[in-house]
Amino acid sequence: MNEPVIYELSAPGREGVKLPHLDVPASDLPTELLREELPLPEVSEIDVVRHFLRLSQQNYAIDKGMYPLGSCTMKFNPKINEVTARLPGFTSIHPLQYTNTAQGALYLMYTVQEYLKEVGGFAGVTVQPAAGAQGELAGVLMMHKYHLDRGDTQRDTILVPDSAHGTNPATTSMSGLRVVQIPSDARGNVDLDALQSQICERVVGLMITNPNTLGLFEEQIEAVVKMIHDCGGLVYGDGANMNALMGVMRPGDVGIDVMHFNLHKTFSTPHGGGGPGCGPVGVAEHLVDYLPGPVVTIDLQLSEEDAPFFNFYQPAKSIGPLTGFWGHFGILVRAYTYMRMLGAEGMKEAAEHAVLNANYLRSQVKDVYKVSHDRLCKHEFVAEGHFDAAPDVRALDIAKRLIDHGVHPPTNYFPLIVPEALMIEPTETESKQSIDNYAAILRAIATEATDNPELLHAAPHNTPVRRLDEVSAARDPILRYQHA
Repeated sequence: MNEPVIYELSAPGREGVKLPHLDVPASDLPTELLREELPLPEVSEIDVVRHFLRLSQQNYAIDKGMYPLGSCTMKFNPKINEVTARLPGFTSIHPLQYTNTAQGALYLMYTVQEYLKEVGGFAGVTVQPAAGAQGELAGVLMMHKYHLDRGDTQRDTILVPDSAHGTNPATTSMSGLRVVQIPSDARGNVDLDALQSQICERVVGLMITNPNTLGLFEEQIEAVVKMIHDCGGLVYGDGANMNALMGVMRPGDVGIDVMHFNLHKTFSTPHGGGGPGCGPVGVAEHLVDYLPGPVVTIDLQLSEEDAPFFNFYQPAKSIGPLTGFWGHFGILVRAYTYMRMLGAEGMKEAAEHAVLNANYLRSQVKDVYKVSHDRLCKHEFVAEGHFDAAPDVRALDIAKRLIDHGVHPPTNYFPLIVPEALMIEPTETESKQSIDNYAAILRAIATEATDNPELLHAAPHNTPVRRLDEVSAARDPILRYQHA
């Protein structure tokens, strides 16, 4: 498996491409771009093609198999989304065009805003944020500014349940506010007594993930919202897991004041290396004026009787823009395509299938793997990656052994409140056969853990790179190729 890398294939005089004749005066490259210790490889076209094809085949992707990363929702991205995103009218558009020459694009952005308002039950939506985490930041900044405008300058605290996404406390700290963690009760919900003990006039609000990172719906969500509202605070809903709720439950209807949507999780736009992301934010009526802008609206002054005119506007008390220009437009095209292809009933069916698949997989393995909270889950569930009969086997060993079986591991060691956590989300795009195969592999590994634990400790066995020292890699990364 030690194929030569592209630098080792280099030989003087090899050319991978011939450039056309210059139609401008020649100019030397800036010397600061050329460093003797970083020589550029000289390789042929076939060397380049084979090198990158080989790398791509060694990588794992959702197009190759199930990718059950809990909390990350690696669902299949329909290829029709990519077709529409590559239409010339979208790819050739420029963000500084006059709005009267970009009405199709503004119509699409406006429609995405309106669809998300309906899905979430909100009065207003912005598609500005470049990712879910930036959507969180927008939400907390809006909440804080809302209080400051009302003279509540003493409010400096955000309450965050221990079952929330890890970005929630980070967002709070970035906003200059204080984080107070709220524990979960025995059923995996927010502990109401613990929450009540932290209620005071310093509370800006609560950030709650629902369904939470245990994969559970907050059974007392209305009571939680009321407690925060009664003390004058606001409730931020982490909408990353809306793929379990869309078409079934609208967070705005239970009093959530502000919430971000992760378009890659719920609306099938690319995730991770296929990004970029997009984290639109929806708000209740009292926060509409605080939305980061510009927001797309129908300009009645410029609209004709049979043709609405779309324009940008900046909300009156806006916290300001979060990204350059108008956000990640290509991602909005993909999400728009997904929502139009499915329609309201199809989106509800997708959520129902996400819940069905997660509960089916949970039922197939819960007799072998301890499930953190053995009740109906939503889009994901959390199992514990350890066994009484194999005390030395850990979640990491199970994850590495899954790679040997040709499937991707689930999320490891999150949420932190579950020991040796394996956070598993099959998503709605997997078939019963795919889930059955994954369950059979998990069960086989549980048997291996008891019969031959060293097999798991040494896994993976058949990958291009064996088990890495991940701690050392994080602390002392090697960021460039060095040929011996």
